[in-house]
Amino acid sequence: MEIRRLGQPGDLGWVVQAHGEIYAAEYGWGSAFEALVARVVADYAADHDPACEAAWIAEVDGERVGCVFCVRGPDEGTAKLRLLLLAPGGRGQGLGGRLVDTCLEFARSAGYKRMVLWTNDPLVAARHIYLTRGFKLTTSEPHTLFGEGLLSQTYELDLT
Repeated sequence: MEIRRLGQPGDLGWVVQAHGEIYAAEYGWGSAFEALVARVVADYAADHDPACEAAWIAEVDGERVGCVFCVRGPDEGTAKLRLLLLAPGGRGQGLGGRLVDTCLEFARSAGYKRMVLWTNDPLVAARHIYLTRGFKLTTSEPHTLFGEGLLSQTYELDLT
């Protein structure tokens, strides 16, 4: 098991493809979700500042199984955790927590004072990871971006 910086050929495409395939299979989310992921990845690839933004890939036996991104938030002191994902082959090994811990460590070292993230209520395993690291739910509201009956959730963590 390894967590490395995103940057090898195929990493960006894998993030989009894996999100699209896994979320379609597990939650029935379609092209609207995959398009959102593609926009986040494209924005990162086109214009990220390596001093304050980074992304990581988790691998098991040389195969990509997970990812997470740390990008600038709405203000200078806020980082956003984006695109946490673990493929079925990477689950149950603590990699999700390690990815989030890596992201948090980077955010602190980059000088961010808080981290925010946006997620959806069916993502129970991810929510568990966030809550065990001290994230607090700040807003929750119904939406239909990817399907019926979803609740979007915003979480925040003080990094100081």
